[in-house]
Amino acid sequence: MTDRVGEAAAVQARLWLVATPIGNLADIAPRAVEVLTAVSFVACEDTRRTGLLLGRLGVGGRPLVAMHEHNEAAVASQIVERLAAGETAAYITDAGMPTISDPGQRLVAAVAAAGLTVSVVPGPSAPVAALAVSGLPTQRWAMEGFLPRGGNARSMRLAEIADSPRTVVLFESPKRLGATLADLVEACGAERPAAVARELTKLHEEVVRGTLGGLAARFAEPPKGEIVVVVGPAMPTAPNDAEISAELEHELAQGATTRDAAAAAAQRLGVSRNRTYPLAVELARTTGGPRRRS
Repeated sequence: MTDRVGEAAAVQARLWLVATPIGNLADIAPRAVEVLTAVSFVACEDTRRTGLLLGRLGVGGRPLVAMHEHNEAAVASQIVERLAAGETAAYITDAGMPTISDPGQRLVAAVAAAGLTVSVVPGPSAPVAALAVSGLPTQRWAMEGFLPRGGNARSMRLAEIADSPRTVVLFESPKRLGATLADLVEACGAERPAAVARELTKLHEEVVRGTLGGLAARFAEPPKGEIVVVVGPAMPTAPNDAEISAELEHELAQGATTRDAAAAAAQRLGVSRNRTYPLAVELARTTGGPRRRS
C-alpha cells in the first residue's frame, strides 16, 4: 500500500494503538507501518527502543514522545491537547499490545473523554500467544499480569487463581519463576495443568506443558528470556453422596422413577449414572417412593 493510503487511514482516528512484535520483527502488520508513517507523532514507552524499531521498519526519524507508567497521567493530557488541535498520534509500547499489562489505558480514557476517536491496529500479544499454544481451555480466561511480590496481596491473588474457573495467564521474570511456580503448587495443587512459554516468536522459543508440580521441578533453576505462565482452571469439586441424594429426593418427590431420577441427577451434577442409580434405589426403598419401571 502507498503512503497516501496510510495517510487516509490515519485521519480516521486521532489516536491509534499499534501492536508491535514481541520478538520476531516479521510479525509487524503492514497497516501498522502505514499508520506509524502517516501520524503526526509517535508516543511510546521507550524512545530509544522505539527509535531502533522504527529504523528497522524503514520509518525512522518520526517525532517521538515518551509516555510510560510513571508519567502517563501527565503526558496523556498533553497528547490530548495536541490531538484536539488537529494532530494525529500512534501509541506503542516496547512489545505487544498497548494497555495489556502495559501503559496506555489512561491515555485511551483521556482521549475518549475528550470526544476524540481511538482506533487500533491489532497484532502480537504475548498473553494471547501463550494461551493459544498452551493447550489449556481458551473459552474463558483471565490476564493477571505480574503477581504482587509478597504479603497479603500475593496470598490473596494466589487464592483467587486457585479457585478460578478460568484459565489464568501470568507474567514472571526468569529469576522469580521457580518461586512463583512453587507458590502456585501450594495454592492450586501439584496436579493443576499448566504451561510455561519462554521466548515466544524468538529463535529459542520453548513451550513446556504439564502440571504445576512438574513445571516447578523443571524450572527450579532460572531459565533465560521472557516468560509467560498459563494455569489451567480449577476443576469443579465432585458432589458428595449427600448432595446427590438431595437431588435424587427432589426428582423422586416429583414422581420420577428411580431410573429417571438417577439419569436426571447424573446429568445435572456431572457424575456417572453408576453412582446415582444405587443411591436412587436405596432412597426409593427407604422412603417408599417410586420404583424402577418394569
